[in-house]
Amino acid sequence: MQPLIRHRGIVIPIDRANVDTDMLLPKQYLKSLDASGFGDFLFDEERWLDPGEIDTPIAARRPNPDFVLNRPPYRSGTVVLAQANFGCGSSREHAVWALRDFGVRVLIAPSYGDIFRNNCFNNGLLAITLGQDVVDRLFGQVRAQPGLEAEVDVATATLSVAQASWTFALDEGRRRNLLNGLDQIGETLLLAERIRAYEARRRAVEPWAFRQGRGDAV
Repeated sequence: MQPLIRHRGIVIPIDRANVDTDMLLPKQYLKSLDASGFGDFLFDEERWLDPGEIDTPIAARRPNPDFVLNRPPYRSGTVVLAQANFGCGSSREHAVWALRDFGVRVLIAPSYGDIFRNNCFNNGLLAITLGQDVVDRLFGQVRAQPGLEAEVDVATATLSVAQASWTFALDEGRRRNLLNGLDQIGETLLLAERIRAYEARRRAVEPWAFRQGRGDAV
């Protein structure tokens, strides 16, 4: 997973509440279990004027010129600004893969679907929670200045836009994992030596548990 230490990018405004994971990535794309290649299908039903499938060539589809992701400067944006309950609905991790593959590294919203937010952190995306008043202020700034950039410093948990800065809550475990590019598997592998030592002790004390066909069979 790519570390996230500092990031600066154009803010993409998604000014509506309750954007669910089916809006982010419709169900027909869940057929693929590869954790990449979904960026072209982000907000698929709004982004394209014709329906698509996982194997439909993008070159054969007609983009919706009115949708925010198809308009400059937002089509090169990497920071999503959203309203409350962003990422609600199903637990599909594919929705986060689509955001990541589009290029998004940071999200800002008053609240998120719980599973979606956890999926963000486990895929190297920083989901920042800020008060509704701050989010509304940011939407006003983005409307007045399309292409406005936001800058994030993960180590200090600071968001800066124009001349203003805010701190946001970020627990130490998630901060460490973002800075070091660790998902849950990578975090577990940091404990590999301790796990091997435990297994060796258990094998010595309970050898019967390691016989063929029992427990951690050899």
